[in-house]
Amino acid sequence: MAETTLRVATDVGGTFTDLVYFETDRATGKQTIRTAKSDTTPPNFEAGVLNVLKKGEVDIASVDFFAHGTTVVINALTERKGAKTGLITTEGFRDVLEIARGNRPDFFNLTYEKPEPFVPRHLRREVGGRISYRGEETKPVDLSALPAILDDFRAEGVQAIAVCLLHSYANPAHEQAVAAEIRRLWPDVSVVASHQITREWREYERSNTTVLSAYVQPVAERYLGRIEEGLASADYRGRLYIMQSNCGVDSLRSTKAIPITMVESGPASGFWGAAELGRIIGEPNVLALDIGGTTAKCSLIENGQVSIKTDYWIERSRKSAGYPIMVPVVDLVEIGNGGGSIARVDAFGKLHVGPQSAGASPGPASYGRGGTLPTTTDANLVLGRINRDYFCGGEVIADMDAVERAMAPLAAELGVGITEVARGIVRIANSNMVNALKLVSLNRGHDPRDFTLVVFGGGGAMHGVALGQELGVRKVVVPRGAPVFSAWGMMMSDLRRDYFVTRLMEEDDAAGLDGLLAEMTAHATAQFGEEGVAADQVIFRPLVKCRYQNQEHSVEVPMDPGPVDASKLAGMIARFHEVYEREYTYRLNAAVEIVGVHLIASAEVGKLEIVALPKTGARLEDAIKGRRMVDYATEGVHEAVIYNAEKLEPGMTFTGPAVIEDPGTTIVVHPGNRVSIDDFGNTHIEIRG
Repeated sequence: MAETTLRVATDVGGTFTDLVYFETDRATGKQTIRTAKSDTTPPNFEAGVLNVLKKGEVDIASVDFFAHGTTVVINALTERKGAKTGLITTEGFRDVLEIARGNRPDFFNLTYEKPEPFVPRHLRREVGGRISYRGEETKPVDLSALPAILDDFRAEGVQAIAVCLLHSYANPAHEQAVAAEIRRLWPDVSVVASHQITREWREYERSNTTVLSAYVQPVAERYLGRIEEGLASADYRGRLYIMQSNCGVDSLRSTKAIPITMVESGPASGFWGAAELGRIIGEPNVLALDIGGTTAKCSLIENGQVSIKTDYWIERSRKSAGYPIMVPVVDLVEIGNGGGSIARVDAFGKLHVGPQSAGASPGPASYGRGGTLPTTTDANLVLGRINRDYFCGGEVIADMDAVERAMAPLAAELGVGITEVARGIVRIANSNMVNALKLVSLNRGHDPRDFTLVVFGGGGAMHGVALGQELGVRKVVVPRGAPVFSAWGMMMSDLRRDYFVTRLMEEDDAAGLDGLLAEMTAHATAQFGEEGVAADQVIFRPLVKCRYQNQEHSVEVPMDPGPVDASKLAGMIARFHEVYEREYTYRLNAAVEIVGVHLIASAEVGKLEIVALPKTGARLEDAIKGRRMVDYATEGVHEAVIYNAEKLEPGMTFTGPAVIEDPGTTIVVHPGNRVSIDDFGNTHIEIRG
């Protein structure tokens, strides 16, 4: 038997845990791909991972590369299931978390209350000492209060401590001293200092990020430890990589130290996969949409680059300002619309879909597990868009009686039939997702017609063509393995870390910028070296954060790596004006100020190279399963040709109305749209004009 390379990725979602398995023959390059899904198993999420590995018949001992993405961090935050946390900060600043920002969304609500801090006031303590915004010590740090503070924390049952001192982004010396003393006095407690996470300014955002990282660290460390133990018990001896929110993977050791970096690890891998897919098929400009069982998430990819930002908030809504997390996260919009989103009628007789979800248990009514509320999945079954005789790839018998019972109250309230209710649910779900896609495109100065819509997740292919028609895109692409595409994206990811440092400089300070970049590059190289990655394997991509002088916020401007001289700096400043104008529609004849640097450092760690699929000479007719009447919700009822996705081969083409059935998803092709299968098994759907 020829030697093979085995790569596995698992992704824990809100409803399902996904698996992708690639086996590559080193001699011939032939690839064998397997996918599997199993229920997510809260609160013991690691059980779902081990279940899906068993279901996918994976021989763990033979695996060469293993990547894992999880929702454990975001779940711990939103469900308030983290550790009891204390905060140590600079004297006079214990109320930064309470003061927060004046960004209340309901501006005219005089009774508005700010989100309650994750650390109550009696667990927020202070130490003396001061660092200036330039990183200069103006008052030595005073550690004398720490023993009494830690005694109080022990008595209060504190399990994790966040350390965030004023201006430590400029000089972390005081933070390092405080954290070291805490570890000396209380070796068993979990400690996180802000400089370990970010070196950007804005005290509230940095303080809250440190607190949230400390809050989830014990939970994440236990979870990752159980995953590691479970794999070790199955004889896995390789490295375990954890998907990060910045579209890269990182080592288990690094992630355990700062688990907040995986707050959006699942969505990030899907969007990175969309960017890599765009590179493979020659579509660098992509609108990516991930529709799962609980949520829909979307992001815009321009020129093959996924946008990464640190302006990320959780629980932000029309009624709450939410909580900032200042870590590199893929720029995305997330809404509560997925296959399990529940439909309801409000007091004014208006139909809504989401954000509440039926989840995996009991799930939609059609699952037959006791669900009694109507969902988007149930509506798609009623309309014939999902095959009730091939539900979940034939693994589940669709309980259509339960679906009718769930839909009946809505039909009675609205005074229409069940079919009309189902159409309304699908239309509203589509409208919600179109609005989300507009937030990442039109609202940011991008024309959707210049982009290809890549849809994935269990529900992406179901709604993708309708969304593409509404947005006016040229083409919709459904990737091969779309139901588990986030797991697929992990295999395309590099070992990546994003470094942010705030340092104010004049626009002509080439020496200062060159020195900062050299300092950051040396730090990154040393960190990668600790992971066994040689310096010549690390690729650097610097972005300079600039603004017009006296403005508040900055934009990132890409710059070529290497030494900075006056000419190179002048070119970067010229690009700043272009980037700023695209973002804000105008430019100023004003001085420019450098705020800091965002340095992206990456290295390949077993990244998968996709090869073209073989052609067997099969006929298109061999892939036809039959025909059935399908209600397209917006275009009436049509007789659609039903295709078996597993029998479609590269080069095959046909025109809708059609439905392509895959064990994990259903591709709904609207009338008049042309379908083609590319060399890699991806489905391209050209939108009719």
